[in-house]
Amino acid sequence: MILHLYFARRFLTSFAAVAAALAVLIVMIELMDELGDFPGQPFRNVLGIVLLKMPWSNYEILPLVMILASVAMFLRLSRSSELVVLRASGRSAIRGLLAPGLAALAIALVALAVGNPIVAATSKREHDLANRYRGQETAALAIAAEGLWLRQAGAEGQTVIFALRASSDLGTLYEPTFLNFAGDGTPLRRVLATEARLAQGEWHLSDAKIWDLARGTNPEAAARQVESLTIPSELTQDRIIDSFGRPRYVSIWELPDFIAALEGAGFSARRYAVWYHSELARPVFLVALVLMSAAFTMRHMRGRNAGLMVMTAILVGFGLHYIRNFAQILGESGQIPVLLAGWAPPLAALCLAVGLLLHLEDG
Repeated sequence: MILHLYFARRFLTSFAAVAAALAVLIVMIELMDELGDFPGQPFRNVLGIVLLKMPWSNYEILPLVMILASVAMFLRLSRSSELVVLRASGRSAIRGLLAPGLAALAIALVALAVGNPIVAATSKREHDLANRYRGQETAALAIAAEGLWLRQAGAEGQTVIFALRASSDLGTLYEPTFLNFAGDGTPLRRVLATEARLAQGEWHLSDAKIWDLARGTNPEAAARQVESLTIPSELTQDRIIDSFGRPRYVSIWELPDFIAALEGAGFSARRYAVWYHSELARPVFLVALVLMSAAFTMRHMRGRNAGLMVMTAILVGFGLHYIRNFAQILGESGQIPVLLAGWAPPLAALCLAVGLLLHLEDG
Protein backbone atom coordinates (compact mmCIF):
# COMPACT_ATOMS: atom_id res chain seq x y z
CA MET A 1 0.00 0.00 0.00
CA ILE A 2 2.81 2.40 0.87
CA LEU A 3 4.50 1.65 -2.46
CA HIS A 4 1.29 2.34 -4.38
CA LEU A 5 0.83 5.64 -2.57
CA TYR A 6 4.42 6.55 -3.40
CA PHE A 7 3.94 5.89 -7.11
CA ALA A 8 0.60 7.72 -7.12
CA ARG A 9 2.19 10.73 -5.45
CA ARG A 10 5.05 10.73 -7.95
CA PHE A 11 2.60 10.62 -10.83
CA LEU A 12 0.41 13.39 -9.44
CA THR A 13 3.47 15.56 -8.85
CA SER A 14 4.67 14.99 -12.39
CA PHE A 15 1.20 15.67 -13.77
CA ALA A 16 0.87 18.94 -11.82
CA ALA A 17 4.29 20.15 -12.97
CA VAL A 18 3.64 19.40 -16.65
CA ALA A 19 0.11 20.85 -16.53
CA ALA A 20 1.33 24.07 -14.89
CA ALA A 21 4.17 24.51 -17.37
CA LEU A 22 1.91 24.00 -20.38
CA ALA A 23 -0.78 26.27 -18.88
CA VAL A 24 1.69 29.14 -18.53
CA LEU A 25 2.88 28.59 -22.10
CA ILE A 26 -0.68 28.54 -23.43
CA VAL A 27 -1.58 31.74 -21.56
CA MET A 28 1.34 33.56 -23.14
CA ILE A 29 0.51 32.30 -26.65
CA GLU A 30 -3.20 33.03 -26.34
CA LEU A 31 -2.57 36.49 -24.90
CA MET A 32 -0.34 37.48 -27.80
CA ASP A 33 -2.85 36.06 -30.27
CA GLU A 34 -5.86 37.84 -28.75
CA LEU A 35 -4.03 41.15 -28.47
CA GLY A 36 -3.56 40.96 -32.23
CA ASP A 37 -7.23 40.05 -32.81
CA PHE A 38 -8.61 42.84 -30.59
CA PRO A 39 -6.16 45.75 -30.90
CA GLY A 40 -8.78 48.33 -29.90
CA GLN A 41 -9.93 46.61 -26.73
CA PRO A 42 -8.58 47.40 -23.25
CA PHE A 43 -6.05 44.93 -21.90
CA ARG A 44 -8.43 43.72 -19.17
CA ASN A 45 -11.04 42.73 -21.77
CA VAL A 46 -8.47 40.77 -23.78
CA LEU A 47 -7.16 39.14 -20.61
CA GLY A 48 -10.72 38.16 -19.71
CA ILE A 49 -11.14 36.37 -23.04
CA VAL A 50 -7.83 34.57 -22.54
CA LEU A 51 -8.83 33.44 -19.04
CA LEU A 52 -12.17 32.18 -20.36
CA LYS A 53 -10.30 30.22 -23.02
CA MET A 54 -7.98 28.55 -20.53
CA PRO A 55 -10.37 25.83 -19.25
CA TRP A 56 -10.96 24.55 -22.79
CA SER A 57 -7.29 24.84 -23.73
CA ASN A 58 -6.21 22.83 -20.70
CA TYR A 59 -9.00 20.33 -21.21
CA GLU A 60 -8.03 19.87 -24.85
CA ILE A 61 -4.35 19.20 -24.09
CA LEU A 62 -5.12 16.75 -21.29
CA PRO A 63 -3.95 13.78 -23.40
CA LEU A 64 -0.64 15.54 -24.06
CA VAL A 65 -0.23 16.26 -20.34
CA MET A 66 -0.88 12.61 -19.53
CA ILE A 67 1.74 11.46 -22.05
CA LEU A 68 4.43 13.88 -20.89
CA ALA A 69 3.70 13.33 -17.19
CA SER A 70 3.90 9.55 -17.61
CA VAL A 71 7.10 9.73 -19.63
CA ALA A 72 8.72 12.08 -17.10
CA MET A 73 7.73 9.94 -14.14
CA PHE A 74 8.80 6.56 -15.52
CA LEU A 75 11.98 8.00 -16.94
CA ARG A 76 12.96 9.31 -13.50
CA LEU A 77 12.07 5.98 -11.89
CA SER A 78 14.13 4.15 -14.48
CA ARG A 79 17.18 6.36 -14.14
CA SER A 80 17.08 6.16 -10.33
CA SER A 81 16.89 2.34 -10.62
CA GLU A 82 13.72 2.28 -8.50
CA LEU A 83 12.07 -0.01 -11.03
CA VAL A 84 15.08 -2.35 -10.81
CA VAL A 85 14.62 -2.47 -7.04
CA LEU A 86 10.93 -3.12 -7.55
CA ARG A 87 11.65 -6.13 -9.74
CA ALA A 88 14.38 -7.37 -7.39
CA SER A 89 11.90 -7.38 -4.51
CA GLY A 90 9.83 -9.94 -6.36
CA ARG A 91 7.13 -7.57 -7.61
CA SER A 92 6.20 -7.26 -11.25
CA ALA A 93 6.75 -3.84 -12.77
CA ILE A 94 3.23 -4.07 -14.14
CA ARG A 95 1.93 -4.01 -10.55
CA GLY A 96 3.71 -0.71 -10.15
CA LEU A 97 1.42 0.71 -12.85
CA LEU A 98 -1.69 0.17 -10.73
CA ALA A 99 -1.28 3.37 -8.72
CA PRO A 100 -0.41 5.67 -11.68
CA GLY A 101 -3.24 4.14 -13.69
CA LEU A 102 -5.76 4.72 -10.90
CA ALA A 103 -4.44 8.24 -10.38
CA ALA A 104 -4.85 8.96 -14.09
CA LEU A 105 -8.37 7.50 -13.99
CA ALA A 106 -9.26 9.72 -11.02
CA ILE A 107 -7.95 12.81 -12.83
CA ALA A 108 -9.91 11.88 -15.96
CA LEU A 109 -13.15 11.32 -14.02
CA VAL A 110 -12.81 14.65 -12.22
CA ALA A 111 -12.08 16.37 -15.53
CA LEU A 112 -15.17 14.77 -17.06
CA ALA A 113 -17.57 15.36 -14.17
CA VAL A 114 -16.36 18.80 -13.06
CA GLY A 115 -14.09 20.15 -15.77
CA ASN A 116 -16.47 19.50 -18.65
CA PRO A 117 -19.31 21.67 -17.27
CA ILE A 118 -16.79 24.44 -16.50
CA VAL A 119 -15.47 24.21 -20.07
CA ALA A 120 -19.02 24.39 -21.43
CA ALA A 121 -19.85 27.54 -19.47
CA THR A 122 -16.59 29.40 -20.09
CA SER A 123 -16.38 28.48 -23.78
CA LYS A 124 -19.88 29.78 -24.47
CA ARG A 125 -19.17 32.97 -22.54
CA GLU A 126 -15.88 33.50 -24.39
CA HIS A 127 -17.63 33.01 -27.74
CA ASP A 128 -20.30 35.60 -26.91
CA LEU A 129 -17.77 38.14 -25.62
CA ALA A 130 -15.55 37.73 -28.68
CA ASN A 131 -18.53 38.31 -30.98
CA ARG A 132 -19.51 41.39 -29.00
CA TYR A 133 -16.02 42.85 -29.24
CA ARG A 134 -16.04 42.22 -32.99
CA GLY A 135 -19.37 44.00 -33.31
CA GLN A 136 -21.23 40.83 -34.21
CA GLU A 137 -24.41 39.87 -32.46
CA THR A 138 -24.71 36.22 -31.48
CA ALA A 139 -27.88 34.84 -32.98
CA ALA A 140 -30.12 33.52 -30.24
CA LEU A 141 -31.51 30.10 -31.14
CA ALA A 142 -33.61 27.65 -29.17
CA ILE A 143 -34.89 24.19 -30.02
CA ALA A 144 -38.21 23.05 -28.62
CA ALA A 145 -40.55 20.17 -29.28
CA GLU A 146 -42.84 22.42 -31.32
CA GLY A 147 -40.09 23.76 -33.58
CA LEU A 148 -37.23 26.22 -33.90
CA TRP A 149 -36.96 29.71 -32.39
CA LEU A 150 -34.48 32.27 -33.70
CA ARG A 151 -33.81 35.93 -32.96
CA GLN A 152 -32.11 38.49 -35.16
CA ALA A 153 -31.42 42.22 -34.84
CA GLY A 154 -32.42 44.76 -37.46
CA ALA A 155 -32.52 48.51 -38.10
CA GLU A 156 -36.06 48.79 -36.70
CA GLY A 157 -35.52 46.50 -33.73
CA GLN A 158 -35.64 42.78 -33.03
CA THR A 159 -37.21 40.01 -35.10
CA VAL A 160 -38.29 36.73 -33.57
CA ILE A 161 -38.52 33.84 -36.01
CA PHE A 162 -40.39 30.59 -35.42
CA ALA A 163 -40.35 27.63 -37.82
CA LEU A 164 -41.87 24.19 -37.57
CA ARG A 165 -38.74 22.65 -39.06
CA ALA A 166 -35.63 23.53 -41.05
CA SER A 167 -33.29 22.02 -43.59
CA SER A 168 -30.23 20.15 -42.38
CA ASP A 169 -27.97 23.11 -43.16
CA LEU A 170 -30.45 25.57 -41.55
CA GLY A 171 -30.50 27.58 -44.76
CA THR A 172 -34.23 27.03 -45.30
CA LEU A 173 -37.06 27.37 -42.78
CA TYR A 174 -40.41 25.70 -43.40
CA GLU A 175 -43.68 27.39 -42.39
CA PRO A 176 -41.87 30.24 -40.62
CA THR A 177 -43.39 33.12 -38.70
CA PHE A 178 -41.55 36.46 -38.45
CA LEU A 179 -42.51 38.83 -35.61
CA ASN A 180 -40.97 42.30 -35.84
CA PHE A 181 -40.63 44.36 -32.66
CA ALA A 182 -39.64 48.00 -32.22
CA GLY A 183 -36.80 49.02 -29.92
CA ASP A 184 -39.25 49.52 -27.03
CA GLY A 185 -40.77 46.06 -27.54
CA THR A 186 -43.89 47.17 -29.43
CA PRO A 187 -44.95 44.62 -32.06
CA LEU A 188 -44.82 46.07 -35.57
CA ARG A 189 -45.53 43.28 -38.05
CA ARG A 190 -46.25 39.59 -38.31
CA VAL A 191 -45.37 37.60 -41.42
CA LEU A 192 -46.39 34.01 -42.08
CA ALA A 193 -44.88 32.13 -45.04
CA THR A 194 -44.66 28.61 -46.39
CA GLU A 195 -40.87 28.78 -46.79
CA ALA A 196 -37.99 31.14 -46.04
CA ARG A 197 -34.56 30.83 -47.66
CA LEU A 198 -31.54 32.63 -46.26
CA ALA A 199 -29.55 34.49 -48.92
CA GLN A 200 -26.81 37.10 -48.71
CA GLY A 201 -28.13 39.69 -46.26
CA GLU A 202 -31.82 38.78 -46.47
CA TRP A 203 -34.54 36.16 -46.12
CA HIS A 204 -36.54 35.21 -49.24
CA LEU A 205 -40.09 34.29 -48.22
CA SER A 206 -42.58 32.44 -50.41
CA ASP A 207 -46.41 32.75 -50.22
CA ALA A 208 -46.24 35.24 -47.37
CA LYS A 209 -49.13 36.78 -45.47
CA ILE A 210 -48.44 40.09 -43.72
CA TRP A 211 -50.24 41.58 -40.72
CA ASP A 212 -49.50 45.21 -39.79
CA LEU A 213 -49.67 45.21 -36.00
CA ALA A 214 -48.71 48.87 -35.57
CA ARG A 215 -52.08 50.13 -36.84
CA GLY A 216 -54.93 50.61 -34.48
CA THR A 217 -57.39 48.91 -36.83
CA ASN A 218 -58.07 45.20 -37.04
CA PRO A 219 -54.81 43.61 -38.33
CA GLU A 220 -56.70 40.79 -40.03
CA ALA A 221 -58.81 43.19 -42.04
CA ALA A 222 -55.71 44.96 -43.36
CA ALA A 223 -53.70 41.77 -43.94
CA ARG A 224 -52.32 41.17 -47.41
CA GLN A 225 -50.98 38.16 -49.27
CA VAL A 226 -47.85 38.31 -51.47
CA GLU A 227 -46.11 35.62 -53.50
CA SER A 228 -42.64 36.65 -52.42
CA LEU A 229 -41.12 38.92 -49.82
CA THR A 230 -37.61 39.80 -48.68
CA ILE A 231 -36.69 40.63 -45.09
CA PRO A 232 -33.25 42.09 -44.37
CA SER A 233 -31.02 39.99 -42.13
CA GLU A 234 -27.45 40.07 -40.88
CA LEU A 235 -27.53 36.35 -40.17
CA THR A 236 -25.53 33.77 -42.09
CA GLN A 237 -25.79 30.00 -42.10
CA ASP A 238 -22.52 29.74 -40.21
CA ARG A 239 -23.79 32.05 -37.48
CA ILE A 240 -27.06 30.14 -37.18
CA ILE A 241 -25.24 26.80 -36.99
CA ASP A 242 -22.85 28.32 -34.48
CA SER A 243 -25.86 29.37 -32.40
CA PHE A 244 -26.69 25.71 -31.94
CA GLY A 245 -23.50 25.64 -29.93
CA ARG A 246 -20.54 23.47 -30.55
CA PRO A 247 -20.79 20.21 -28.64
CA ARG A 248 -18.32 21.52 -26.07
CA TYR A 249 -20.73 24.38 -25.29
CA VAL A 250 -23.12 21.86 -23.73
CA SER A 251 -22.31 20.24 -20.40
CA ILE A 252 -21.91 16.47 -20.36
CA TRP A 253 -24.76 16.31 -17.84
CA GLU A 254 -27.13 18.18 -20.19
CA LEU A 255 -26.13 16.47 -23.43
CA PRO A 256 -28.63 13.55 -23.28
CA ASP A 257 -31.60 15.92 -22.92
CA PHE A 258 -30.16 18.25 -25.56
CA ILE A 259 -29.75 15.37 -28.01
CA ALA A 260 -33.30 14.18 -27.31
CA ALA A 261 -34.64 17.72 -27.90
CA LEU A 262 -32.78 18.02 -31.21
CA GLU A 263 -34.02 14.68 -32.46
CA GLY A 264 -37.55 15.46 -31.26
CA ALA A 265 -37.50 18.67 -33.29
CA GLY A 266 -36.38 16.76 -36.39
CA PHE A 267 -32.72 17.83 -36.42
CA SER A 268 -29.70 15.60 -36.65
CA ALA A 269 -27.91 15.23 -33.33
CA ARG A 270 -25.19 12.92 -34.62
CA ARG A 271 -22.38 15.38 -33.95
CA TYR A 272 -23.48 15.77 -30.35
CA ALA A 273 -23.96 12.03 -29.89
CA VAL A 274 -20.42 11.33 -31.12
CA TRP A 275 -19.03 13.99 -28.79
CA TYR A 276 -21.04 12.57 -25.87
CA HIS A 277 -19.70 9.04 -26.28
CA SER A 278 -16.18 10.33 -26.94
CA GLU A 279 -16.32 12.23 -23.66
CA LEU A 280 -17.59 9.18 -21.78
CA ALA A 281 -14.71 7.16 -23.24
CA ARG A 282 -12.11 9.84 -22.44
CA PRO A 283 -11.06 8.30 -19.07
CA VAL A 284 -10.37 4.98 -20.80
CA PHE A 285 -8.28 6.74 -23.43
CA LEU A 286 -6.24 8.70 -20.88
CA VAL A 287 -5.46 5.57 -18.88
CA ALA A 288 -4.40 3.88 -22.13
CA LEU A 289 -1.99 6.74 -22.83
CA VAL A 290 -0.41 6.32 -19.40
CA LEU A 291 0.05 2.59 -19.93
CA MET A 292 1.38 3.10 -23.44
CA SER A 293 3.94 5.64 -22.21
CA ALA A 294 4.98 3.26 -19.45
CA ALA A 295 5.53 0.44 -21.93
CA PHE A 296 8.27 2.42 -23.65
CA THR A 297 9.90 4.20 -20.70
CA MET A 298 9.65 2.03 -17.59
CA ARG A 299 12.61 -0.15 -18.56
CA HIS A 300 16.14 0.61 -17.40
CA MET A 301 17.60 2.88 -20.10
CA ARG A 302 20.93 4.53 -20.64
CA GLY A 303 22.47 6.81 -23.29
CA ARG A 304 20.85 7.24 -26.67
CA ASN A 305 18.35 4.46 -26.06
CA ALA A 306 16.51 6.66 -23.56
CA GLY A 307 15.93 9.48 -26.03
CA LEU A 308 14.73 7.08 -28.71
CA MET A 309 12.24 5.37 -26.39
CA VAL A 310 10.92 8.68 -25.07
CA MET A 311 10.41 9.98 -28.59
CA THR A 312 8.68 6.73 -29.58
CA ALA A 313 6.33 6.95 -26.60
CA ILE A 314 5.36 10.54 -27.43
CA LEU A 315 4.87 9.80 -31.13
CA VAL A 316 2.73 6.74 -30.41
CA GLY A 317 0.63 8.78 -27.98
CA PHE A 318 0.10 11.50 -30.57
CA GLY A 319 -0.75 8.87 -33.16
CA LEU A 320 -3.44 7.38 -30.93
CA HIS A 321 -4.83 10.85 -30.25
CA TYR A 322 -5.12 11.65 -33.97
CA ILE A 323 -6.71 8.27 -34.69
CA ARG A 324 -9.31 9.06 -32.05
CA ASN A 325 -10.01 12.45 -33.63
CA PHE A 326 -10.23 10.86 -37.09
CA ALA A 327 -12.76 8.33 -35.79
CA GLN A 328 -14.86 11.19 -34.40
CA ILE A 329 -14.85 12.88 -37.80
CA LEU A 330 -15.96 9.65 -39.46
CA GLY A 331 -18.71 9.28 -36.86
CA GLU A 332 -19.96 12.84 -37.35
CA SER A 333 -20.11 12.37 -41.12
CA GLY A 334 -22.03 9.11 -40.75
CA GLN A 335 -19.28 6.88 -42.15
CA ILE A 336 -19.17 4.71 -39.02
CA PRO A 337 -21.67 4.14 -36.17
CA VAL A 338 -21.69 6.56 -33.24
CA LEU A 339 -20.68 3.99 -30.64
CA LEU A 340 -17.83 2.75 -32.80
CA ALA A 341 -16.55 6.30 -33.29
CA GLY A 342 -16.65 7.07 -29.59
CA TRP A 343 -15.46 3.85 -27.99
CA ALA A 344 -13.37 1.90 -30.50
CA PRO A 345 -10.17 4.03 -30.42
CA PRO A 346 -9.93 4.22 -26.59
CA LEU A 347 -10.61 0.52 -26.13
CA ALA A 348 -8.20 -0.41 -28.93
CA ALA A 349 -5.53 1.83 -27.40
CA LEU A 350 -6.05 0.23 -23.99
CA CYS A 351 -5.78 -3.30 -25.40
CA LEU A 352 -2.69 -2.34 -27.39
CA ALA A 353 -1.02 -0.83 -24.31
CA VAL A 354 -1.79 -3.86 -22.12
CA GLY A 355 -0.61 -6.27 -24.80
CA LEU A 356 2.61 -4.35 -25.28
CA LEU A 357 3.26 -4.30 -21.54
CA LEU A 358 2.69 -8.02 -21.23
CA HIS A 359 4.98 -8.69 -24.17
CA LEU A 360 7.82 -6.51 -22.87
CA GLU A 361 7.56 -7.71 -19.27
CA ASP A 362 6.72 -11.38 -19.70
CA GLY A 363 7.29 -12.02 -23.40
